[in-house]
Amino acid sequence: MRIFHREHAGRPLRVAWALEEIGEPYEVVVITREQGRGEEHRARHPLGRVPVLQDDDGFLVESAAICLHLADLYPEAELAPAPGTHERGLVYQWTVFAPSELEPPLIQAAFRGEKDPEGAASARRRFDAAAGAVSGVLASADFLVGGRFTVADILVGSALAFTERAGFADELPENLTEYLARLAARPAYQRAAARTSA
Repeated sequence: MRIFHREHAGRPLRVAWALEEIGEPYEVVVITREQGRGEEHRARHPLGRVPVLQDDDGFLVESAAICLHLADLYPEAELAPAPGTHERGLVYQWTVFAPSELEPPLIQAAFRGEKDPEGAASARRRFDAAAGAVSGVLASADFLVGGRFTVADILVGSALAFTERAGFADELPENLTEYLARLAARPAYQRAAARTSA
């Protein structure tokens, strides 16, 4: 498998992390912003973004979809509970929650500050509410679903980790800080971070 990545992009880490947890070999192809706008990459991703996963059957985009697909391809890695179970539904819920409820206000809060302080403050309140929902689940569990690590933790954990770049990681609830430390200590995470940091 091949992951198309761009320098400073955070989402390709998720795909590499899932593959490291699975133990499946992969190649990381780093492209420039200019290459991302080119026809060759737009044939992989119509919007020219990353990550893109290439396998024998073609290309897949959207990090949440890719990670869920990998969990399906390699059920022995136990990154998702059995299809049709309530716990599988919870994995879908939190995997979608990360890019829909955590990331947009987090990015807005991080980058609107100087130009639109009021908009940034509103976005921060939305992020805090979403992070509070995650904190509530983790008040009595180490991981989001079924007491064990799943693809949901890859998505939610990587979204929450962006608070470090945004400058307010130290304002997270204590149990989220502990959660991020647990995730960062995983060998698969460390290997993926090393491979996608170049």
